[in-house]
Amino acid sequence: MTAPLLDVEALSIEFQTPSRKVRPVDGVDFAIGRNQTLGLVGESGSGKTMSSLGLLRLVPRPGRIVGGRIGFDGQDLLALSEPEMAALRGRRMAMVFQNPAYSLNPLLTIGRQLGEIVAWHERLGRADAEARVADLLGLVGIADPGARLRQFPHELSGGMKQRVCIARALLCDPWLILADEPTTNLDVTIQAQILDLLRSLKERLHTAMLLVTHDMGVVARMADRITVMYAGRVCETADARTIFRAPLHPYTIALLESVPRADRAYDRGRRETLPVIGGRLPDMTHPPAGCRFHPRCPEAIAECSRVLPLATPVAPGHVVSCIRRGSASIPVAA
Repeated sequence: MTAPLLDVEALSIEFQTPSRKVRPVDGVDFAIGRNQTLGLVGESGSGKTMSSLGLLRLVPRPGRIVGGRIGFDGQDLLALSEPEMAALRGRRMAMVFQNPAYSLNPLLTIGRQLGEIVAWHERLGRADAEARVADLLGLVGIADPGARLRQFPHELSGGMKQRVCIARALLCDPWLILADEPTTNLDVTIQAQILDLLRSLKERLHTAMLLVTHDMGVVARMADRITVMYAGRVCETADARTIFRAPLHPYTIALLESVPRADRAYDRGRRETLPVIGGRLPDMTHPPAGCRFHPRCPEAIAECSRVLPLATPVAPGHVVSCIRRGSASIPVAA
């Protein structure tokens, strides 16, 4: 069996607050094969973005990675020095950040800020670097790329900024792209264009992708495999077909049921309303004992608050963390 390009094992990220330690990412496992797209899904606050930042060792202070292993092309990224990691970022693993308006420098032209990246990694002169940037801007569907090199971010629309950010991620032909909510704050038409662009570029350039999103519709359109996260932990991982046709974890089921469907009518007075997941994500400074979803879970039993479910294979390639689905577990401290 071919080894995955990225293999994350028991990744844990911790923040020290004035009163206690908080772990927004707590023992997370997932893997991405070469040329594969993994969808990392869950509600806002589930730990998806923090997990992706951890892969690049860009966890904001005072956060720090306190455990686990990040295997990438056969090497452990947590064992690399900062200069070695800096050389890898952007070159072998690149990120499309969530809000393009904030991730682009408003004081530099598009040509300069993207040109500096490719010049540093590829040791190119200014003219060659700008030519490379112009080529990438054209590749992501930006008209008249030569003129865009001289523009500042505020002169571009939201969809155009996101295309620039995608071009920035592709500058050095990375093996893995981390796309963090790449369609946030874009209208529906532009969202569809961006998703189509990412999919076509991935197929054309043979790049693997981690797609971070809360939108199950997006992963249905893009992902080969899906990992569902809740409150810093993985609930379920399987191929996309299995997740949509035979989900097992109650949280995965609840996420899918809360997605609007064209074949249903949602009318409070006459037919049915769109299901919602009751309650809210836990306060991560005082997470619930045992399974973190049990306070909101319609299938919870007393045992769910007394044991921690472990990721357990239930079929080839299908892993679930739920004692109601036969997962192994360990007792939690009283």
